[in-house]
Amino acid sequence: MLHHTPLITTIVGSLVFAFALGILALRLKLPPLVGYLMAGILVGPFTPGFTADSQIAPQLAEMGVILLMFGVGLHFSVKDLLSVKSIALPGALVQIVLATLLGCGLGWLLGWPLGEGLMFGLALSTASTVVLLKALQDREMEQTEDGKIAVGWLVVEDLVMVLTLVLLPVFSGVLGGKGETGVSGGAVLWTITLTLGKVAAFVALMLLVGRRFLPWMLERIVYTGSRELFRLAVLSTALGVAYGASLLFDVSFALGAFFAGMVVAESPLSHRAAEETMPLRDAFSVLFFVSVGMLFDPQVALKHFPEVLATVLIIVLGKSAGAYLIVRLFRRPHHSALTVAASLAQIGEFSFILAGLGVTLGLMGSLAQSLVLAGAIVSILLNPFAFIPVDRLRRAEATPG
Repeated sequence: MLHHTPLITTIVGSLVFAFALGILALRLKLPPLVGYLMAGILVGPFTPGFTADSQIAPQLAEMGVILLMFGVGLHFSVKDLLSVKSIALPGALVQIVLATLLGCGLGWLLGWPLGEGLMFGLALSTASTVVLLKALQDREMEQTEDGKIAVGWLVVEDLVMVLTLVLLPVFSGVLGGKGETGVSGGAVLWTITLTLGKVAAFVALMLLVGRRFLPWMLERIVYTGSRELFRLAVLSTALGVAYGASLLFDVSFALGAFFAGMVVAESPLSHRAAEETMPLRDAFSVLFFVSVGMLFDPQVALKHFPEVLATVLIIVLGKSAGAYLIVRLFRRPHHSALTVAASLAQIGEFSFILAGLGVTLGLMGSLAQSLVLAGAIVSILLNPFAFIPVDRLRRAEATPG
């Protein structure tokens, strides 16, 4: 019977293992997400015993990303986003370039072609939405200036990765993968223009139409007196806008949900909307960490330990050091630089998508893809420890005298 219910089996198995190992992690004075990742490894295809469905789990995790970004958008405004654009836009772009160059350098040392090194570097350059936001929420930092910079940085990274995913198939042949080797400047310009046009059209639609309609709709639902309908309206808005943005405008689920949240934030009911989505958001964010753990093959870490170590060093030290210096160059305080550096010292969902696309296009081999996955797991495990200096500094600043 269980073999005919893969969705139920995956949800139940993932949550039960995550709960058990989350409790164990707390007992060992470790962050619960360490337990969630370990649960993913245990229910993954590379370890014996119970195995969750590896096709369903990532889709469940994507819902967690949508609800999490929607929740952040509910506490974020267009004004907040514009207030940090002067550092988030150039900072994210420079940091992506630096991380990509570091990845290319490791690829060169390993004897990889330029195209593979470039794909590898790009996969290491973008941080995980869920990990970054969960770290900020656990510390109640989403509404601080440092938190807003980190979220703005994340939005810019998402926009760059959306454009990258569209352009990679166009340049695949030139970089040594599958596809046409001759790419005209006109074709590239058209692809970039079309992608940016779609993103701009989505943002305009949300700000001009959604900004009026969505708050109005929620207010009408409240008048019915049905809490169930209000909760359903909020969830439908988050998931529906995210899916529609992806389907019609080629915008990522995360970015679509974020803008949906920002629009709903215009309503006086935004705090209630955040409360209604919190239980599902927390449950699905746990499923995200479990799905990440399922990707990890322990044999890779054993067979290619030096390569895995180098990859982790690029993510945890190289990226974070680069981000710290960039923020300081913009004359921001030490605590802002530390927060952004810690937030970006990991990789996640876009990295998996880029690695998968790289393999499909023939630009990335199985070893490079495995290193990206291993780097993601280890960097997410280490990320809570990257916030230790941030926590100490905040406690010191909060202590009188």
